[in-house]
Amino acid sequence: MDTRKPLLHPGVIRFTHWMWALGIILLLMSGLRIYNAEPLFDFYFPIWLTLGGSVESANALHNDFGTAGALLWHFAAMWLLLIALPVFLVYGVAKGHFRAKYWPVTPREVIGDITDFFKGRLAHDIGVRNAVQKVLYAFAVLDMIVMVASGLVLWKPVQFHTLGLLMGQYEGARYVHFFGMAGMAGFIVVHLALVLLVPKVLLPMITGRAPQPSLKSDAGVP
Repeated sequence: MDTRKPLLHPGVIRFTHWMWALGIILLLMSGLRIYNAEPLFDFYFPIWLTLGGSVESANALHNDFGTAGALLWHFAAMWLLLIALPVFLVYGVAKGHFRAKYWPVTPREVIGDITDFFKGRLAHDIGVRNAVQKVLYAFAVLDMIVMVASGLVLWKPVQFHTLGLLMGQYEGARYVHFFGMAGMAGFIVVHLALVLLVPKVLLPMITGRAPQPSLKSDAGVP
């Protein structure tokens, strides 16, 4: 190991992170096109923000506005999450990653970090997650689990009938899925904002290495 650049993010963590990033972007964009075909509320999303192919071509060939193409993208991207999520969860538990990086966290720590943020005193050292980050990342993982579960109900409502009972069956699962998507979109906005504010955190998620020897590493803690 290069001692001048300690390992911060093991390969499994980086692999699942970027699989999630790609999968979630594809799922969000294709999901917006699917939503437009049968909206839950009195608004639509702009076509440029959606994924599903040319609206004109889809309307001419299939008499829809790209819903079929969006579903193909959605199902393809779904497998990225179905692969990455179990790998991340098993690795996190087996290697102690969750315990080391996300626990413990207390309400007092969260309130303290939020207060420090607004005062401009919140520290952001590479390799060290503050209480707010721990809560946000935990929310993201739980939100993905909810989205996968509700997505399964929407995909196979008969086969996942029992799971659907917890969500109000198909129609209820649509709302759960939509608000799960909204929560994930909000997380992405906050996550990207933090990266823009502290750009030094991006490179270690690509290379796995810290840029300076003084930064805390995951040595002995995957």
